[in-house]
Amino acid sequence: MNIDVATVKKDFPLLSANPELVYLDSASSSQKPAAVLDAMTDYYETTHANVHRGVYGLAQEATERFEGARAKVARFLGAADPNEVVFTKNVTEAVNLLAHSWGRSRLSEGDVVVLSEMEHHANLVPWLMLAEERGIQLRYIPVDDAGELDLGGLDRLLDGALLVSIAGMSNVLGTINPVRHIADAAHAAGALVAVDAAQLVPHVATDVRALGCDFLGFTGHKMCGPTGIGGLWARAELLDEMPPFMGGGEMIRDVRLDGFTPNVPPWKFEAGTPPIAEAIGLGAAVDYLESLGMDAVRDHEKDLTGYALRSLEDTYGDRLTVFGPSDLEHRGGAISFAFGDIHPHDISQVLDDSGVCVRAGHHCAKPLMRRLGVNATTRASLYVYNDESDVDALVEALAKVDNIFS
Repeated sequence: MNIDVATVKKDFPLLSANPELVYLDSASSSQKPAAVLDAMTDYYETTHANVHRGVYGLAQEATERFEGARAKVARFLGAADPNEVVFTKNVTEAVNLLAHSWGRSRLSEGDVVVLSEMEHHANLVPWLMLAEERGIQLRYIPVDDAGELDLGGLDRLLDGALLVSIAGMSNVLGTINPVRHIADAAHAAGALVAVDAAQLVPHVATDVRALGCDFLGFTGHKMCGPTGIGGLWARAELLDEMPPFMGGGEMIRDVRLDGFTPNVPPWKFEAGTPPIAEAIGLGAAVDYLESLGMDAVRDHEKDLTGYALRSLEDTYGDRLTVFGPSDLEHRGGAISFAFGDIHPHDISQVLDDSGVCVRAGHHCAKPLMRRLGVNATTRASLYVYNDESDVDALVEALAKVDNIFS
């Protein structure tokens, strides 16, 4: 099944209302189809009540919609049980949950966590905080000159490690990492594996069992869903063993003045009133992506990324440097580049004058920027509502940048 971009664009109100807009910043946050917005509006207009607590009909219907969204997400991720999915605000919160709950209960001075040089700050800072607090040791898988992980020293890095936490796809380089290969090696060394799948889940069919990971974080706003909702998937036995992350309502089974008994997963980790409408919107986003077909999404993005890389190369040659793999099997549609010595913020502002939206900056990956030898990059990122005309608009708008700054 192919993606009919003209039809898909009609599903997105912001794009339909602004037909001249070229939105190339989906790696930061994707646009939302009407089906997602309608699902959230319908909940508020017809079904709003707090979940899990009320026994009246409206509250029960709200609970059914909320838990139904969890079931959809679990199916989308290939999870064995919906109760393996803990709702969080985003991947950042998911990684913090993992570091605070599993990390603080399992890691002590000298214990090893393996990360990589391409990680988003969300998968760096929580572990840096734990290293400062507990004295754990952090090791890093290096990034080679092609923008891929250098796994030549993986066995040495895994020696004595208890956890490997890596990006499924780089938000800067577009690199799709060999998670299964790393997971098999990590498990053989006695380590668990966590995946920051913020960029992977929206673009590639994701099956946690096929990946072989033990934890996986995802976020809704990059996969056509609303902001403020994402989650942590983990194997059920690991969630059972982990202590609560936050305390309050909903996450308890009993409270006494001398202590408390936590609820069972996933509710043990969902303190307070959850983002109900957002979860329902996320469920609608899953429905929408499944209607397109994730294999079709991946094929469309590979073709479009190839077209973009060729167009940039043909037009600007070695004056424009694209960071990341050239092999389309190893990369997604996030294209970060340097254009001579022109500052990415200047590029972004000029492109905006032409109605082309791109991201400029360090993309919450400062260590990777240092590895690449730059302070920042310009990033154009592609999704289901983009086509060759959007790439052409980018290339043409870069000519204006060239004229201004050459």
